[in-house]
Amino acid sequence: LSGALTEDEFKPLRLMNGVYLQLHAYMLRVAIPYGTLSSRQMRVLADIAERWDRGYGHFTTRQNIQFNWPLLVDTPDILAALATADMHAIQTSGNTIRNVTTDHFAGAALDEVTDPRPYAEWIRQWSTDHPEFQFLPRKFKIAISAGAVDRAVIKAHDIGLRLVQSGDEIAFDIYVGGGLGRTPVVGKRLFRGVPTAALLPHLEAILSIYNLAGRRDNKYKARIKILLQAMGEESFTAAVNDVLPSVSAAFSAKALKPLQDIMDQFSVPDFPERDTEPYLNQIDTVPAFRSWVEQNVSPHKQECYASVTVSLKAHGKTPGDASAQQMRCLADIAEQYGLNELRVSHEQNIVLPHVAQADLPEVYQRLRAAQLATANVGLLSDLIACPGMDYCALATARSIPIAQRLSQRYQAREQALGPLKIKISGCINACGHHHIGDIGILGLDKAGVENYQLTLGGRGGLAAKLGDKMGPGFSEDDLLLAIDRMLDTFLVLRLSSSETFAATVERVGTEPFRAALYEVRNAA
Repeated sequence: LSGALTEDEFKPLRLMNGVYLQLHAYMLRVAIPYGTLSSRQMRVLADIAERWDRGYGHFTTRQNIQFNWPLLVDTPDILAALATADMHAIQTSGNTIRNVTTDHFAGAALDEVTDPRPYAEWIRQWSTDHPEFQFLPRKFKIAISAGAVDRAVIKAHDIGLRLVQSGDEIAFDIYVGGGLGRTPVVGKRLFRGVPTAALLPHLEAILSIYNLAGRRDNKYKARIKILLQAMGEESFTAAVNDVLPSVSAAFSAKALKPLQDIMDQFSVPDFPERDTEPYLNQIDTVPAFRSWVEQNVSPHKQECYASVTVSLKAHGKTPGDASAQQMRCLADIAEQYGLNELRVSHEQNIVLPHVAQADLPEVYQRLRAAQLATANVGLLSDLIACPGMDYCALATARSIPIAQRLSQRYQAREQALGPLKIKISGCINACGHHHIGDIGILGLDKAGVENYQLTLGGRGGLAAKLGDKMGPGFSEDDLLLAIDRMLDTFLVLRLSSSETFAATVERVGTEPFRAALYEVRNAA
């Protein structure tokens, strides 16, 4: 601010503290480790939104929150406010190890082998301010999952970890080289059944090879996925195994001691037994409540409890945005009914992981009063969209208006269409994950005009697959007509009302949809 530093000199300093320069203002990205928040922390975020931003925050696909309008002069005060709630913005940007993400139902999911969050915290402590990995060739993202279903998109990360049962012990399958962006790649499983004691040495060895051999001359070819492609899986794995003994020697048995301490902090909470009769009565007598439960409430490993996904995708609104008032409402509900805990999902929603079924009617009413009870989780309007050209200096097209128009356009039809993932990116960096959407939308600049390309048949999860490009792009208005035709084609082709869009595409392929798309163009 005094002018003592040039922008080039200031840039690495601000990035180390999560401060980006966007189109119209600076943006501050706050770390939410593995997406877990307490009620107190959520209230601090609400206070920041109200005092230093424009009254809202934006929850991201990496389980963080962004404030899009802070003044640079206020940043030290914001960071100080975060510190009062044990929060920070360290390593939320820059060429370092970013926030470790995980399953938003961790600790509650029926299908998990164990709660992955202690391991995520262990990795967070190891990676924070790691002296060797603060200036990597490029940013580095790690995700961890413990369920039969991967809800953390581990194959779209530089390193993806899957917890598996190995006899009586927990072990890890390690996927390397995933990522989207301009060169989308599905991560490869390079190591199987790695014992817990060997996990950090493996991560250190992988990152050491990347730090030494990764390209620094071209940022578009600097991610570990490019190095893995250049070296080949066999050579890369051999290089890691070559350094592993020396790396392992630096990790004594003491390295496991913090993990045990961390696990003690993640002990299973008490779940008092509750009467479910009022809940069942509401299911039977209140259709709107029943619809919300069917769409937004997930089973819990503890009988008579549930996990609630709070949609931040009200029809016509910006995906992932929550007002300060809504954040406080969520904090209050979590404190009163949810064991004081909230989660941010990579799909830009908020989760109350531990709610007694008996409390669901009251939780629903509280959410409804705050305009947070949209019953659309997993449906078309529960779409992912990056900030796009409304905020981002890198964007080549708008994402948010497309998301808003789509969610309003299909509001009346989305139940009939069933589960459907639409993901929208405003440039080839793919922050909206369009490559792994049932329908992916990529916004580009074509001679000064926004142009939207479509992909079809992508998916995350353990069977991750990149979507197929459909062909030339569409203007905004033609895009809506094209999606109309794709959805109409799906309704004709599906075998029954229970067959999902993804299953239909998997069965018949993309060609019938491609033909339908370009009928729109020819008609236009």
